[in-house]
Amino acid sequence: MLGRFLEISLHTPDILASLAYYERLGFTQAAVGEIWQHPYAVVTDGRLCIGLHRYEFQSPALTFVQPDLERHVAKLEEAGHEFAFKRVGADVFNEAGFLDPAGQMITLLEARTFSPPERRSHEMSRLGWFEEIALPALNLDTSVAFWESLGFVPAEESEQPFPHIGLTSDSLNVALMRSRGLGRIALVFRDANMPDRIRQLADAGIEFSQELPAGLDPARYALLIAPDGLPLLLTTGDD
Repeated sequence: MLGRFLEISLHTPDILASLAYYERLGFTQAAVGEIWQHPYAVVTDGRLCIGLHRYEFQSPALTFVQPDLERHVAKLEEAGHEFAFKRVGADVFNEAGFLDPAGQMITLLEARTFSPPERRSHEMSRLGWFEEIALPALNLDTSVAFWESLGFVPAEESEQPFPHIGLTSDSLNVALMRSRGLGRIALVFRDANMPDRIRQLADAGIEFSQELPAGLDPARYALLIAPDGLPLLLTTGDD
């Protein structure tokens, strides 16, 4: 229903600072196109792409590519989805966006805005394996039904690292947080040897956030906050 996941899109006032930060974490830049009029950059670990936009919008947004978008938007509206914005037509770059039940922006684009990265998915960053995007859910049943209506399939229910239900699609996994969890959207990275990765990052001078959710062992979990405000949760792989 949504198409293929493209990027997590971020309003980024200082793109150079964010680029430097993600590159320190082992991400690499992808070649961007000229579709956007505002400054724009993309970093990737091979599995995940992060779009850095010097443009104000409801950020972060989960951005998908859906060809023939004008027709697809009409189908989604017929299915009951109300769009927060839409710019579709023969003379514009087609884009539209709507909200999940907890207010998370989901953006659909007609086409890619950067070239497919040459980096392969097994070439992990210093953060480990990108697992999923964690999303707050004000009402878990409502959120699960919403994401299922968009083609996601429930994959797991777990109490670790916080109570959540995981859903999967062919291009993205999401974890709907049963309780407040982190209280906001976050990228989740996993590795069985995460304590070693945490020590290596600390030795390299990477500063960790003090906002790690209560109950998580700081020797096995860590939270980073990127310059653009995006939380990056590092977890062990043996939960």
